[in-house]
Amino acid sequence: MKEDKHQHGTNDRILIVDDTLENIQVLGIILKERNYQINVAQDGPTALELVEKTKPDLILLDIVMPGMDGYEVCEKLKEDSDTSEIPVVFLTAKADTDSVVNGFNVGAVDYIIKPFRKAELLARVSTHLDLRRSKKDLQKALDEVQTLRGIVPICASCKKIRDDDGYWNTLEKYIETHSLAEFSHGICPGCTEKLYGEEAWYNHMKKKDSESND
Repeated sequence: MKEDKHQHGTNDRILIVDDTLENIQVLGIILKERNYQINVAQDGPTALELVEKTKPDLILLDIVMPGMDGYEVCEKLKEDSDTSEIPVVFLTAKADTDSVVNGFNVGAVDYIIKPFRKAELLARVSTHLDLRRSKKDLQKALDEVQTLRGIVPICASCKKIRDDDGYWNTLEKYIETHSLAEFSHGICPGCTEKLYGEEAWYNHMKKKDSESND
């Protein structure tokens, strides 16, 4: 039987932000069944402080709160480069078009309607955590890719390249050092002709190849 990875613990951390304690309790019970790590806040300023301290992987954010509402909290998160990539899912009792559109406009990735339906809640949370993980993995891969840019000093005669320390290296060595490319060696038809054009064996092979292609 295929194991459900969520049943055996996870490092994913979720911040729940809601001014109603009952909502926090309901969400906490559901999410702890999947062993998510939970932090809670009941107002916007506290939520922003917790985000800085805990760096959650996902934020479940109530829209209607006294003082700083969910829209304002989300805007502040998206303005900060350290928190802008954390996915925010709004919690709302209103599914009207304006509320949903406003949520997406300030940077939310999704919304969940109150009262919470367990299956829907867990599915959306899992989806956005998976997307977050995939995005991190992709960014890590991109960061590891080395690319050649700018002016590369190359000898017009032997085609060696001068490196940053002033040493002249073969083209192959330079590219292997400055990128993730690897080389396989061969001889192109033009160079083969130049090197072996006078050799009897080479002309014999050429003749056989020509006959087999006719």
